[in-house]
Amino acid sequence: MPPFESFGTTKLQGLVAYLRALQGKSTAAALPGDPRNGKTLFFGKARCSECHTMQGAGGFLGRDLSTYGATLSPLEIRSSILHPDPASKSNKTAVITMRDSQQFAGIIRNEDNFSIQLQSRDGTFHFLTRFDVAKKEFLPQPIMPTDYAATLKPAELDDLVNFIITVAKTGKTNLKDEDDE
Repeated sequence: MPPFESFGTTKLQGLVAYLRALQGKSTAAALPGDPRNGKTLFFGKARCSECHTMQGAGGFLGRDLSTYGATLSPLEIRSSILHPDPASKSNKTAVITMRDSQQFAGIIRNEDNFSIQLQSRDGTFHFLTRFDVAKKEFLPQPIMPTDYAATLKPAELDDLVNFIITVAKTGKTNLKDEDDE
């Protein structure tokens, strides 16, 4: 291997940057959007917090998004907001009809060969034995809104994505600008 000096300054800086990227220590590209505006949207206009939790605040029907942005790209997060998976059973309301005609509606949290654990929109858990279940079906419309492309501007989506990623990286929803301190 030749001595590093023979690479010259430019090639050596490029090599070091490449090695740091392999270690996960590269400088990240700046994200578009303002995470503080994204927080306002998450807990307000976008209604994300009605179902999703962020650092302990928000709803319980959707998944906890506190670490969601840690491993996904901004494009992947934006896509999952604009185009939620229509086939996902976790994005559908289940309606369970019992043999005695009693019905329960909510999100299936767990199921096995013997039971179904369902959480209704009010937070109540229902532990149902499979033997007593007559029918299980899913409502066709997803729980997550599918109209974000129409209700949020592209800049607002950038803000929301930036907030989700920032919280995952910092572990904080109390976002302050360096100038605020």
